[in-house]
Amino acid sequence: MTLPTPRIRSAIATGAALVAACIALGTTWYRRDLEEQKAILNETLPVHSAWWRAHAKQPGELLYVAIGDSAAQGIGASSPNKSYVGVLADHVRLATGQTVRVVNLSVSGATVALAVRDQLPRFDKLEPDLVTVAIGANDIASWNPTAFEAGIRSVFAVLPPHALVADLPCFHLPHNEVKVAVANEIIRRVAAEHDLTVVPLHTTTKRAGIRSILTHVAKDLFHPNDRGYRSWAEAFLPAMSAEVAHRFSAVGQISTDAD
Repeated sequence: MTLPTPRIRSAIATGAALVAACIALGTTWYRRDLEEQKAILNETLPVHSAWWRAHAKQPGELLYVAIGDSAAQGIGASSPNKSYVGVLADHVRLATGQTVRVVNLSVSGATVALAVRDQLPRFDKLEPDLVTVAIGANDIASWNPTAFEAGIRSVFAVLPPHALVADLPCFHLPHNEVKVAVANEIIRRVAAEHDLTVVPLHTTTKRAGIRSILTHVAKDLFHPNDRGYRSWAEAFLPAMSAEVAHRFSAVGQISTDAD
């Protein structure tokens, strides 16, 4: 076998160095862009929170209360009402022909423990006609199954029997999905003890596949975008449709198509 000449070896080394430099530059640019996108979305936190507080003051014939985190706030959506909470509220209005007051108790960054501390005291003062709960995704980062179950028990204990509780969405990454599986087992088990309906958010989001990171996720690669939130709403809609049709609807069931 003929060995490369010094000139060829030098050219190969130079090419490899250029490729490495391009990869490093691309990685640096990607990380910088991702951090910029996260910063941009962080600036929407007070905007979305203020929007929901303002809309909570509007009267409605039906009261819909949401417990949750930044997903309920709609962080990553083009506007707060594009969150799954906003999509569901619109469907209730359409299905019932009644006005709906939405009290969105959610707080961005909330864990189950923070929901117990900050959201349940406000929830206890309300008499909602409709309730959705989607909380726990932020617990996966610092996973403690014992604390998680204790918090879930506190939340579920105060919910009315018609409340809809979602399991955790699909994280797609195996090391997180192991924790999510444990969390969802806890949610289903405790919900069964209280006869609460569990919404299959994990199944719905998993069905979209890993490609959903490109199609259903905001530019921070964490929060859903408008399309992602419609997918979340689709997970709730069959159970919400049945509940509303049974208890409130004067014009028929909600369509299960969130589009």
